[in-house]
Amino acid sequence: MKLRYLFSIAVLSGTLSVNTVKAQMAPEKIDSLVQLALKTFDVPGIAVAVVKDGKLVYSNGYGVASLRTKQKVDGNTLFGIASNSKAFTAAAIGMLADEQKLKLDDKVTDYIPEFKMYDPYVTAEFTIRDLLTHRSGLRLGAGDLMIFPDSADFKVKDIIHNLRYLKPASSFRSKFDYDNQMYIVAGEIIARVSGMSWEDFIETRIMKPLQMSGSFASYSRIKNTRNYIDAHAPVNGKVVVIPRSTSEPTNAAGGIYSSVNDLSKWIIMQMNDGKYGDNLSKRLFSSRMHHEMWTVQTALPVSVPGPYNTHFSGYGLGWFLNDAKGYLKASHTGGLDGMVTQVTLFPEIKLGVIVLTNQQSGAAFTSVTNEIVDSYIGDTGKDWVKLYSDVEKMNAGGATAVVDAVWKQVDEQKKVWADGSIYAGTYHDNWLGDATISQKDGQLWFAAKRSPLLLGQMFYYKGNTYVVKWNKRSMDADAFVMFTTDENGKPLGFKMKPISPATDFSYDFQDLDFVRAK
Repeated sequence: MKLRYLFSIAVLSGTLSVNTVKAQMAPEKIDSLVQLALKTFDVPGIAVAVVKDGKLVYSNGYGVASLRTKQKVDGNTLFGIASNSKAFTAAAIGMLADEQKLKLDDKVTDYIPEFKMYDPYVTAEFTIRDLLTHRSGLRLGAGDLMIFPDSADFKVKDIIHNLRYLKPASSFRSKFDYDNQMYIVAGEIIARVSGMSWEDFIETRIMKPLQMSGSFASYSRIKNTRNYIDAHAPVNGKVVVIPRSTSEPTNAAGGIYSSVNDLSKWIIMQMNDGKYGDNLSKRLFSSRMHHEMWTVQTALPVSVPGPYNTHFSGYGLGWFLNDAKGYLKASHTGGLDGMVTQVTLFPEIKLGVIVLTNQQSGAAFTSVTNEIVDSYIGDTGKDWVKLYSDVEKMNAGGATAVVDAVWKQVDEQKKVWADGSIYAGTYHDNWLGDATISQKDGQLWFAAKRSPLLLGQMFYYKGNTYVVKWNKRSMDADAFVMFTTDENGKPLGFKMKPISPATDFSYDFQDLDFVRAK
């Protein structure tokens, strides 16, 4: 993602007796709902599945898998499920714990001696449980530029090594900040303990037993099918096919490709407390371990109950957890470049909803999920498509105003000649590596050595600050470059931050600290 997870933007809705469960939304109503979402949010393709009482009761595909091929989406079309992969990683850890090959509260350094955080105390105390619960003390998305945009050359060993350079933003275990790097570390523990790669473990120990025969642990492992989506995103106001994320080091955090038909088998097993097979005679993981997964490990704030009358929220092991209308809700979202997904479970009423999309509008999957859920819990009457369309327009308008003001300032500065040659040179950040500022035809250019897609022209803004406009426009992540100088005006280094408040958190420019090397 942008190995991004996407907090569910669902507004949780109202009050209802726990024992009141209504009939499912009629198939034709789901069809019209999804068609409306496709059009409203400009999404090329969506797949939807509903599971109830241990059975797949609805599955369908809508639109096209790719604007390039025009191939239709169906229930077996493969989507990158992104951070919904995290629940598979947590399950794998749980399975190894059941086999007594590790314990959740074992220290990470017992398995990865080279693991080191910025604070030695945190290094010594960091447990496997901490890897799965987003309470490391690091800032939201810290270090994601090592894995996104999808051109960086960092391997798993590099990512583990560079964790020591990421400065904490809060004290250890004190608060929730979503983190992808720790799930990558968890994947490495699975590999070292099991003796097989994370990818092999997921495919042979989870997907094969559940008969998820059309699913794969990463894009590179897809075989015997062309039924998978392309990634899509708005570029200059028009939704187009964009390059997909194919980063192998990120698989344990977000690499799985699956379909709604296959994922239905996964969530049926989840709602059967880890059991599967004929007469539920087999177990993937123990009831005790499943309880750990669906127990809040890191609390999230709930400011008001909201329309779903929510009183608690938190993160378990690979799952977001909250109460909604008196029911436990376990869910997760996921986002890669050009594709976002959501999986939502209400285990007490054996309800599961899966919505997979091939465009990066979270409003689409949330509105579809909420209307289907509402049809079961009797909270009908809301037009979620309109609600989220209005929210999306409002948010986009605010971000656009900020960005437009910056570029207006840049345009005004073009009237004044500014020689930026003094800033040319090589700069070094401890974890992202080298970046060069070069001058070509009187214009400054930014290029990150280890992440080739971080390439763009720089424009003078004001003072010692420039704006870098990335060549890859689907990134939507232009950034300030703020130079520091000595008493003679000679550049010493620079810091960065995104221009737009809507920039995805995986562009963690604010965590960089470049020092001039030469």
